[in-house]
Amino acid sequence: MDGCGGYDGETLRAVVRVCEGASPAEVLNGAPARAWVDFDAGVRALDDRPWLLPRPPEEPVRPARTLLDRLLLDRLRGTAPSRTAHRPPPPPPAIALCHADGRVREAALEEARTAPELHPLLVVRCSDWADPVRERARVLLAGLPGSALLPLAELILLLSRRTRGGFARSLLERALREGPAADVVALMAHQDRATYRLAYRIAVERGLLTPAELATTAATCGDVTLQDLCAEAAVAALTATDGEAGQAAVLSPLLTARAARVRSAGVTALRRTGRHGEAEPFLADRSAVVRACARYVLRQGGIDPLPLYRALCAEPAAHPGAAAGLGECGERATDTGTLWALVEHPLPAVRVCAITGLRALEAVVRERLTSSLDDPSPAVVRAATRALLPEAAGIPETLLRERTAPDRPRAVRVAAERLLRAAGRVAA
Repeated sequence: MDGCGGYDGETLRAVVRVCEGASPAEVLNGAPARAWVDFDAGVRALDDRPWLLPRPPEEPVRPARTLLDRLLLDRLRGTAPSRTAHRPPPPPPAIALCHADGRVREAALEEARTAPELHPLLVVRCSDWADPVRERARVLLAGLPGSALLPLAELILLLSRRTRGGFARSLLERALREGPAADVVALMAHQDRATYRLAYRIAVERGLLTPAELATTAATCGDVTLQDLCAEAAVAALTATDGEAGQAAVLSPLLTARAARVRSAGVTALRRTGRHGEAEPFLADRSAVVRACARYVLRQGGIDPLPLYRALCAEPAAHPGAAAGLGECGERATDTGTLWALVEHPLPAVRVCAITGLRALEAVVRERLTSSLDDPSPAVVRAATRALLPEAAGIPETLLRERTAPDRPRAVRVAAERLLRAAGRVAA
């Protein structure tokens, strides 16, 4: 089904109801866009299932060839399924638009143009495998006003995954770019991910959102694609001439966002506004990406981050991430001792960052770090394991085997098994 649809019992029941006289809007009211694709496939499923027909006791003169024909005959008679043979009547428009015979589908297209409830199936036919059906459907869809495409946006984007599905998407994008801004804003609140992403992308292109609105969206939404889109757009629109209040309205949401990718965009924006010194608090951020951005901004402002890191590591409890940052930009000969001392710090967060810093400095000493595999904090055990993986072959096998015992904490058992595998040994 071109990767976009299929059929199940619910879909086939929907087809049967339409054959019995129900309108597609009534049957599929509130259903997701995929239901229309499944409905299209379901009609052909019934049209290809003659083996589901009851076998008559005597041969009829003109038998119904398929289950779809039998359903249409029953609708004509208005009775329960019968063995009386008649020529099936013309199918309802919704059924005809999905019929296995391309000539039937093509003939039904004209009615779809003037019936809004059939517009979803008109969109489906725009990616039809039969050239005459597809081309005619495209002509009719292109003749609809742009506002008629908005309720079909989710279906259009679903079908755009098909080989021939790009035409309707192009129409939708043009309608959103050239139509009223309110249409774009309405789709930004859509539940479908592909739909609201497209709407936001076009809103950014058209400048429909202020930098502050973009920053707030980036900081509060959970969609990674939107985080990147809105954060980059907010930063691009931010200039040093916006004034302190205007800059704060953009930078504050970005710098306090939970997502590291958004915070990193906010830190980078400090350089654009000439506020290099305000990147200093982010030197100890929990994210390596944010720390790297903070160092870059400070250096662009003529500030060396290394002395700042050394000062922060003097108060590690207040700045746990500083230990990791020191390892990322420190000097091996000078700063290794500081990090080894922090490996013994009472706070697990400081111990984790100290081990991370040792890895970055390439200053891990296998014999000194092996004891961290028994740390009471699972996070520290995991950090020590990552640091020791390149040295796994040098760790005594008996030491690791002992730590796979059932009475050991789970984090310790998992760490020992990972190191055994890394050393080429079979874990217990």
